[in-house]
This record gives sequence, C-alpha cells and structure tokens, in this order.
Amino acid sequence: MSIDPSATIAPTARVHQDAAIGPGVRIGDFSIVEADVSIGAGTVLEPYVYVKRWTTLGERNEISACAVLGTDPLDKNFAGARSYLRIGNGNKIREHYTISRGTEPESATVIGDGNYVMTSGHIAHNCRIGNNTVVCSCALIAGYAEVDDMAFISGGVVVHQFSKIGRLAMIGGNTRVNTDVPPYVMCVGFNGEPKGLNLVGLKRAGIKSEEIAELKKAYRIFYRSGLKMAEALTRMDAELRSEQAAHFAAFIRRSERGVCR
Repeated sequence: MSIDPSATIAPTARVHQDAAIGPGVRIGDFSIVEADVSIGAGTVLEPYVYVKRWTTLGERNEISACAVLGTDPLDKNFAGARSYLRIGNGNKIREHYTISRGTEPESATVIGDGNYVMTSGHIAHNCRIGNNTVVCSCALIAGYAEVDDMAFISGGVVVHQFSKIGRLAMIGGNTRVNTDVPPYVMCVGFNGEPKGLNLVGLKRAGIKSEEIAELKKAYRIFYRSGLKMAEALTRMDAELRSEQAAHFAAFIRRSERGVCR
C-alpha cells in the first residue's frame, strides 16, 4: 500500500500506512482512512469522512462531510469476518450517509459509477446499486436490495430487504417498497402502487418515441388488461418487439418477491 506524492492530506486527517491513496486524492480535516482501503485518483474526501477497512473507492468520487463508508453490517448475524464495500467511479455521496459492507465472509456491497446519493440515509449490507442512479435524502435501502441503472429513489423511501428496483424506475417520496418494481415504472404511495411509466426519465435517457409507445402497450397489458400474470407475459411476447419491452417482461419473470401490481 502507498500514498501517491500528489495526494493532499490535511494535517488533522489520519490515514493508515497500509492504505492505498491514488494520484490527486484530497483528504480533508479530521477524516479517517483505515488500513486495507484503496482510494482512486482524483477522489475527494471532505472533512470528517470515515472510510473503514476493506473499502475500495474508484476514481473521481466526491464524499461529503460526515459520511461513513464500509461500516459493519446492521445485521445481528454478523460475526466480524472480512467483507467488502466496493464503490466505482464518479459517484457523489453527500453528507451524513452510511454504507455498510457485506455480512457473509468475503461478500460485498457494490456501488457502480456515476451515482448521486443525497444526505442522511443508509445503504445496507450486500446491496447492489447500478450506474447513474439518484438516491434522494433520507432514503433507506435494506440488505440485499438491488437498484438497476438510472433508477430514481425519492426522499424518505424505504426499500425492504431483497427487493429489486428496475432500470429507469422512479419511486415517489415516502413510498414503502416491499415488492419488486419493474423497469420504467413509477411506483408511489405508502403501499408502493404502480402509477404509469416514468416518462420524464425515459425521454431524458434518449428512449425513442416508438419504443416508449411499446412500453405503454406493455404496461397496459400487464396492469390494465385483467389478465393473469402468465397470460399477460405471453401476450407481451407475442405482440411486442422492442428491447425495452423484452427487458420489462424478463424482469417480471425473474422476480422472486413478486412485482408491485
């Protein structure tokens, strides 16, 4: 492990000699970096950030004050074994946020690239967060949950353990997610009810109008036709051809908890 000579470390920070600190990293006052931590080039830790052991941060991440990364899992079964938190590149994690490492030995919590995680929340052990997601303030994501690319989780959302949130899905404020949310769907209300497609997100993502039209048809078949789930999926297979519609159907088929319906 080594500290690159171009890294800037505040005099009041504490960086363990067995940490790896990349080029251009900046570590603010009173931050703590434990042993067996790797921090990639250009990453910034504001004051009072705590990065615990067995955490890896990629390049160009921005970690705001009082965030704690790599905490022990909030799991009564955790016995102290080595596990990991792996964070990719270009993420922003704002103030007072905590992210835990895995529970089982050698398991990991994984955060992808380009995510914007706002203030005062928690991502629990063994979660999988994709790329370019937004997680707003005071959202709580329980263990083993999965959030796919470009999903949007509003403020005050609580996500039950093992739940999955699909690509470009949007979860409205203060929603309780306790079943899987299919890709492209808006899910709102305390009981997590589907309320149409995330049209704003789809357009921002560059999804073409004809592909959105197919998704609208898929949504109508699944949610409004009155068909049983298997029948709705069979009809979608027969009538729809777009990549997005196929992804929508495949997510539903893979669901183990059942989807919000």
